[in-house]
Amino acid sequence: MRLARAARCTHSLAGAPRVRRRALSALAERPTPIANIAEFAAKRQTGVNMQALLSTGMGLRLEKSAIDASLPTQQRTLIQVAQFLHHELPIRLAHRSIELEELPHGLSDMPSVRTVRDWYVESFNDLIAAKAPTTPDEEIAFERQLHKIYDRHAPTLLKMARGVHEFKLELKKRQAHAGGAPAGKALLHDFPEVHHFLDSFYVSRIGIRILIGQYLELHHPQEEHYVGLIHTRTSPSEIAAQAIEDARYMCVRQYGDAPDVEIKGRLDLVFSYIPSHLYYMLFEVIKNSLRAVCEFHGVDGEMPPVRVIIADGERNEDVVIKVSDEGGGIARSHMPKIWSYLFTTAKPAFEGAGDEFPDSQIATDSPLAGLGYGLPTSRAYARYFGGDLNVMSMEGYGTDAFLHLSRLGNRNEPLP
Repeated sequence: MRLARAARCTHSLAGAPRVRRRALSALAERPTPIANIAEFAAKRQTGVNMQALLSTGMGLRLEKSAIDASLPTQQRTLIQVAQFLHHELPIRLAHRSIELEELPHGLSDMPSVRTVRDWYVESFNDLIAAKAPTTPDEEIAFERQLHKIYDRHAPTLLKMARGVHEFKLELKKRQAHAGGAPAGKALLHDFPEVHHFLDSFYVSRIGIRILIGQYLELHHPQEEHYVGLIHTRTSPSEIAAQAIEDARYMCVRQYGDAPDVEIKGRLDLVFSYIPSHLYYMLFEVIKNSLRAVCEFHGVDGEMPPVRVIIADGERNEDVVIKVSDEGGGIARSHMPKIWSYLFTTAKPAFEGAGDEFPDSQIATDSPLAGLGYGLPTSRAYARYFGGDLNVMSMEGYGTDAFLHLSRLGNRNEPLP
């Protein structure tokens, strides 16, 4: 059983899950108590998929709606989406609030983690106090409320990273107070339940951000082939070219030079996806390959190129993109660590930085580059829509990363 589910509930009255009493008691003692959080945390979350987001955003699910049929289709669509979010978001926020209260090893007590929990609680309160929209004016008011919530949670990734860093420092203090424990215990990959929670939390967080972001984007004039955040003709080769340009820029800035990157395969392929997500995943993987090649071969000699290969067929289940390098590979004993949110040799990017950097900032100056979050977060993005990210290494030669993306868009999000 996943930690998130185990931490959330035990038995229940009337057959529904019941959240843990300790978490409820702690939340009830807050300055703004949430008496009905158990009611919402006991409800089942409703999963969505790419096809549902597209069809709803295009107004194709209005036939059974009770919304005033005299309103324009776009307005009815916005009200329909707002009503779903009014129902669904409090449930998801309640689940996350309980989980953040019940983390193992004292992680819940870290100041930054408490701040994140407070954001979830505040957003939950805002939503249950809001009226379910049925008219254009009510929908506009709800949209403004979600803008505030969306902005409130923008720094969550960086804040949680800070919280985990605080947790690591706390572990070292405990060891020192106990007279010194084995050094390995200071390594956070020795706490798998923490990683399981972070995996679950970030996938869930991606879902909340997509639901709100899709709704907010539907309020803006839609560019060609866009439905909210989704581009129905996303080109992996074009996104890869953008990621390559930015990754090479970072590599040159760091090392003074960068390997060439070749794009091969189905350069004409297009499919429905969220371009910013695809960019983030490709940028992180390509950036890692460039760095590996520079460090393995040195920039003074000839560096072998990195290769991006796009594979697809009409009958294929997935779009598969391989990023292949000759950067020396990864030791087999280190392979599990590359998926850790807590494993990086770089100085934590948030040291000396404030919280002004939102986790939506995907740029060459992003502070997230030093957190060790690149690969695990990329895998979370891939898995959200039914894909995956796998890495195979040949130590002493190079590494192949395989990015699988569901081309059908019919897989529901993997809710915890």
